[in-house]
Amino acid sequence: MLELQTLKNQLSETSLSDVSLYYSDFVEWVEVTIGQLGQQDYSQVDWENLLDEIEDMSRRERQSLESNLVILLLHLLKWQYQSDRRTGSWKGSIVEHRRRILKTIKRSPSLNVYLQECFKEAYGDAIEQAAAETGLNSDCFPVICEYTIDRCLDTTFFPE
Repeated sequence: MLELQTLKNQLSETSLSDVSLYYSDFVEWVEVTIGQLGQQDYSQVDWENLLDEIEDMSRRERQSLESNLVILLLHLLKWQYQSDRRTGSWKGSIVEHRRRILKTIKRSPSLNVYLQECFKEAYGDAIEQAAAETGLNSDCFPVICEYTIDRCLDTTFFPE
C-alpha cells in the first residue's frame, strides 16, 4: 500500500480538466483515459483517480464474491432447515449463486484464497439472514458450518 500511495503522490500532476471530467461524467472520463493510455499519452492521464478505480475494482470483486457466498449459504440453510417450504426459487438461487461464484473464481483464481478467508464470516451473515427470513431462532443453526466450501459449490449438493 505504501508503494501505491508513493506512486499516487508522484503522479499527482493531473490536468484539472481530467479531474473535473472524473466528477462530472465518469463514463466519458473512462473513455478519455482509455484513449490516452492507448495513445501512450501518459502525461495527460488522471493517474490518481485511475489508481483509485483500479483499487476499487479489486474491492468490488471481493464484495461481490462474498455477497454471492452469503446468499448461497442462506438458501442452503433454508433448504435444509425448512424442507417443508422448499421452493423452486430457493433452488434457482442456489444454482445461480454457485454459478456466479464459480465463474468469478475461474476468471480470478487468486480470489479462491479470499473465498476461504471470508467463509466463516459469510456463514455468520447467512445465519443472521436465515433467521430473519424464516422466523427461526438463530440458535437452531449450527455455529460452525456443516458444509465445506467444496460441498457448497458442488452442483449436485442440496442438504437434507
